[in-house]
Amino acid sequence: MADLIYAIGDIHGQIGMLEDALALIDADGGGDAEIVFLGDYVDRGPDACAVLQTLIDGRAAGRNWTILKGNHDRMFWRFLDSGQIHDDGIKTPGLDWLHPRLGGVETLASYGVRSAGRSVDEILTDAREAVPQAHREFIANLDLVAERGEYLFVHAGLRPGVALADQVEDDLIWIREPFLSYSDLFQWLVVHGHTALERPEHYCNRIDLDGGAGYGRPLYPAVFEAGAVWLLDADGRVPLLPNGD
Repeated sequence: MADLIYAIGDIHGQIGMLEDALALIDADGGGDAEIVFLGDYVDRGPDACAVLQTLIDGRAAGRNWTILKGNHDRMFWRFLDSGQIHDDGIKTPGLDWLHPRLGGVETLASYGVRSAGRSVDEILTDAREAVPQAHREFIANLDLVAERGEYLFVHAGLRPGVALADQVEDDLIWIREPFLSYSDLFQWLVVHGHTALERPEHYCNRIDLDGGAGYGRPLYPAVFEAGAVWLLDADGRVPLLPNGD
C-alpha cells in the first residue's frame, strides 16, 4: 500500500487555484508531502507561465513533487519546437492548438505574445523569444506515469488490455474511450485527469480528478492514505467514495 500521497489534477493556467491547493496540502500533510501533478499546466487559464515557473521552482527547491505530462503541455512544446499547431489526438475537424477552444492563445499571452491577426510564423518567432528555455526543457522531460503501490497516476488513462510497458504516449495523454467506459478492475486504482467533470469522481477502478479548473471550476487536491481517498477544501478532508457507496 502506498504511503500518504497527494494529487492535483488539471491546472490549466490557474495560478491562484494552484497556490490555494498547495496551501491546503501544506496544512494537511506538511511541506515534505509527496504530490503528484497530473498534467495540463497550460492553456485556457490566464497564468500558464506562472504555473510552470511554480512547478520548476518547487522541484528546484527539493519539493517531493512528481510532475506528469498532459496533452496540452505537449501541444505547447510541439508548437515551440516545430511550429506544429495540430496534434493527432485532436479528433474534431478544424481544431488546433491556437483555436479558442483549446487555449493556446491564453498560454502565449501569459508570456506576452500576441496572437490575434498574426500568422503562425509571426507568433512562433515571438514565442520562441519569450518562452524561457527552462520552461521548454521542463515540459520536454516530464514523466508519463507514476506507479505508487496500489495507485497508478497518469494524465488521461490507459488502454485496457495493454501492459503498462507497452502503453504509448498518445494514449497516456489523450485517451478517453475505451478507457472511460471500461468497468473491470485494473492492476491499480488509476488516478487521472484530462476528462473534465463538474467535480472529481471515484469510479471504483479509476478516479478522475479533473474538476474543470480550465473552465473556471475549482481545483481539487486529493489525499490518498491507508486505502482511502479524500478531497481537500477549506474545511479539511472530504471523503471521495466510489460511485454507488
